[in-house]
Amino acid sequence: MKSFEVNFDGLVGPTHNYGGLSYGNVASQSNSQQASNPKEAALQGLAKMKVLMEMGFVQGVLAPQERPDVAALRRLGFAGTDAQVIEQAARQAMPLLVASCSASSMWVANAGTVSPSADTADGRVHFTAANLNCKYHRSIEHPTTSRVLGAMFADSKHFAHHAALPAVAQFGDEGAANHTRFCREYGEAGVEFFVFGRSAFDTRYPAPQKYPARQTLEASQAVARLHGLSDDGVVYAQQNPAVIDQGVFHNDVIAVGNGEVLFYHEDAFLDTERVLAELRDKLARCGGNFQAVCVPRALVTVDDAVRSYLFNSQLLTRADGTMMLIVPEECRKNERVWQYLQGLTAAAGVIREVKVFDLKQSMQNGGGPACLRLRVALNETELVAVNPGVIMTAPLYDTLTQWVEKHYRDSLRESDLADPQLLLECRTALDELTQILKLGAVYPFQIN
Repeated sequence: MKSFEVNFDGLVGPTHNYGGLSYGNVASQSNSQQASNPKEAALQGLAKMKVLMEMGFVQGVLAPQERPDVAALRRLGFAGTDAQVIEQAARQAMPLLVASCSASSMWVANAGTVSPSADTADGRVHFTAANLNCKYHRSIEHPTTSRVLGAMFADSKHFAHHAALPAVAQFGDEGAANHTRFCREYGEAGVEFFVFGRSAFDTRYPAPQKYPARQTLEASQAVARLHGLSDDGVVYAQQNPAVIDQGVFHNDVIAVGNGEVLFYHEDAFLDTERVLAELRDKLARCGGNFQAVCVPRALVTVDDAVRSYLFNSQLLTRADGTMMLIVPEECRKNERVWQYLQGLTAAAGVIREVKVFDLKQSMQNGGGPACLRLRVALNETELVAVNPGVIMTAPLYDTLTQWVEKHYRDSLRESDLADPQLLLECRTALDELTQILKLGAVYPFQIN
């Protein structure tokens, strides 16, 4: 049976703004308070989806969330009508209003962790929504994320959904941004690779000193248990604390994997040789040939990687079995990174092609191509069971483009978030979107 790796890209929401909310994310903090362009951001994301669809990749779309999150503001003590809640928050606690308006759900690599049916004990595709409890503005996402994923992957014969882990520091879970999977074929059993920044209970693991380590070992282990993964099909690795302190807030800012290939920076992990050996050994038991492509620090520094988002690229398998990297424009603008990429493809190794996309609006807020997509490996039967409304087609692309043009603003500043009209615009747009994507009622304003 044929199998596919489907990339479900996050559709940028109408309240996309530069609030500088993500401590430890250099781009997010350095562009704080600048004017954003939600319309341009959404269109840039859609353009990437369209190109990959036209190249023959199966491409899906994942809906954004309702923002501002008025219910979250009510839980913090603001009262009255929706407009009054927004007005009070703007006057008394503007940072809370900014957090409640974040469009960070666009980075669906953090939406959850997905294990394909070939790896799980019950033969179903398993989803666990990420609690994202390290940052308040992201911690409020998982209830809607669970409903949206449930509407996309609704057939319980093929799909199993788990609630987010307990929202405490010991089980900090950032989803697929710290998880990848290696396999010979997408429909065959593989090895799931969980990368963590710290251990909540085991003091043998060093922790970063400047920025928080968002993913815990205990969270990764809990997800593996929930998904029914075997010990032989899992490898855990600790992210290098020193690179976290240089702005590598997720593993997908310093490494990316797909198929049998891991593309990583020399400084990405602790105990790198052990990690690579374990991946090689366990993938060999699955019939695979693990290949590690190391980027030396002498050619590309960690700072280069963070500024260019070289590793926050999509590593995609081409029809001939070789790999293609989808990178942001910032890689071409960094002389050392671009020189490295030119040499990489010229060497005729496993990575043969680099394709560049302009994702400036997302990049300025700290998210590149890999942040914008959640990967789901599906066989033919499972793909048929997915809600067809969320699979990208040429007509759907046209419809979504028109929808963005109709509903999105082309400029948004912090002061605009206090406008109650923005909430009405967002709800009107999302109500129409659920009809376009055939999701049903997934947003609080549609349910309550």
